[in-house]
Amino acid sequence: MITTTTETIPNREITEILGIARGSTVRARNIGHDIFAGLKNIVGGEISEYTKLQAESREQALQRMIEDAEKLGADAIVSVRLATSMLMQGAAEILAYGTAVKLS
Repeated sequence: MITTTTETIPNREITEILGIARGSTVRARNIGHDIFAGLKNIVGGEISEYTKLQAESREQALQRMIEDAEKLGADAIVSVRLATSMLMQGAAEILAYGTAVKLS
């Protein structure tokens, strides 16, 4: 599956727009990570546990978007975007979305 943030794919023609492909995940923080993050907050530096959690969440949302596009019969997803929103304290949603298309 070709995925791109651009509206076109070089040397390929979009022949059909199938609709919006989307994938999301909601993740909550972990108490063990929160304790470590609190300590990091005092001394400064990257909170690697949260960085890893966000990276895993993005990959899961992107994979779910690809699966959604495959169900639509897409060859590619163009104009891919990622969004995040806080649902409640300590829990956030990561949303991946784009336009599922057929290519010539």
